[in-house]
Amino acid sequence: MYSIAIILYALVVRLVAPFNKKAKKMLVGQRKTFSILKNQLDPNASYIWFHAASLGEFEQGRPLMEKIKKEKPEYKILLTFFSPSGYEIRKDYPGADMVCYLPFDHYWNARKFLRLVKPVMAVFIKYEFWMNYLNQLKRLQIPTYIISAVFRPSQIFFRWYAYRYRKVLNNYTWFFVQDQPSMELLKQFNHNNVSITGDTRFDRVYEIFEQRKELPLVAKFLNQTEIGNDLVFVAGSTWVKDEAILIPYFNRHPEIKLIIAPHEICEQRIETLISRFTRPVIRYSQASESAVRDADCLIIDCFGLLSSIYRYGNWAYIGGGFGKGIHNILEAAVYGIPVMFGPNYRKFKEAKELIACQGAFSVTGEDEFSSRMNDFLSYADLTRKIGKNAKEYVIRNLGATLKIYEKIFP
Repeated sequence: MYSIAIILYALVVRLVAPFNKKAKKMLVGQRKTFSILKNQLDPNASYIWFHAASLGEFEQGRPLMEKIKKEKPEYKILLTFFSPSGYEIRKDYPGADMVCYLPFDHYWNARKFLRLVKPVMAVFIKYEFWMNYLNQLKRLQIPTYIISAVFRPSQIFFRWYAYRYRKVLNNYTWFFVQDQPSMELLKQFNHNNVSITGDTRFDRVYEIFEQRKELPLVAKFLNQTEIGNDLVFVAGSTWVKDEAILIPYFNRHPEIKLIIAPHEICEQRIETLISRFTRPVIRYSQASESAVRDADCLIIDCFGLLSSIYRYGNWAYIGGGFGKGIHNILEAAVYGIPVMFGPNYRKFKEAKELIACQGAFSVTGEDEFSSRMNDFLSYADLTRKIGKNAKEYVIRNLGATLKIYEKIFP
């Protein structure tokens, strides 16, 4: 049944590829994988294989990759992606010796891939359960780990009818999970090879915080060379439903400046976004130091800046909570500012814990968002306290990378 599902999925991707840029990039990239491996693999090197579904998982695995690169230079890193949104942005990542797509999880693909790479170790990140690759890794007795994992009773492994697929979990050498419920669930099914190590994303966002970029154009937008007393709201990874509650409030409050980074960046999307503002707007890609000062809203229409932009904010809103789920809220929380997001956050442990420690808030609509913002504007001490709670939460959860590293390399 699993193999049939993979075949059908691959067929659907091929059918939609002529009409879908993402699917086309995936297919083209996968076709190149084996030639890349044949031409670029060092036959005398020992490779550690990291697999990330997309960009978010890559950021979770990055601290461990860089730790191994620093402490164990005798190993080389092979990094694979499944999604173009990860590969296209990180295909030149200097922390890996090779970067390529992972071919569809067919038996022959898995067999051929592992025969070529011959990894000494495999590391999957968070939610990666490719049965054929994992079966082959087990057969070849290659140590295989999953890091920053979260398990829930609703997942297919734990359903009464999924006994055969549940056996895929037997292929892991060790599970590094984020929390106690995940460990207890695995142990209920006789998986005792598990440790609670936390989430490596905390280590990553703290690294970004320590290495944060100076962005002179953003400073000019705020009419400052250093962070001052301007009231700045940063909205990151937003979707249309997020913007529907943010923009009306911004349009009514001239005392606030807005920096907004939509999750999807294309010309039509940016033009539609611009049309919703009644105050002066400028795009980052088109801004000059003189023109940017006259704008009230700065639209970030490029990748790679958002995690450093949060440093300029008094408050942050993270998008996705009116859709499938919120994006990375820790990138903002580490700067010690209050964080808000939409109602769909229940699957995100860090969101629930930030709310519990009063470092973040969920808003269900425009009225609730406006009420929160009014409180922030009226009570500066409250804002500082909430921001402090957010940063302290991140600091309390550092250290997952070291725990995993010391288990893998005792």
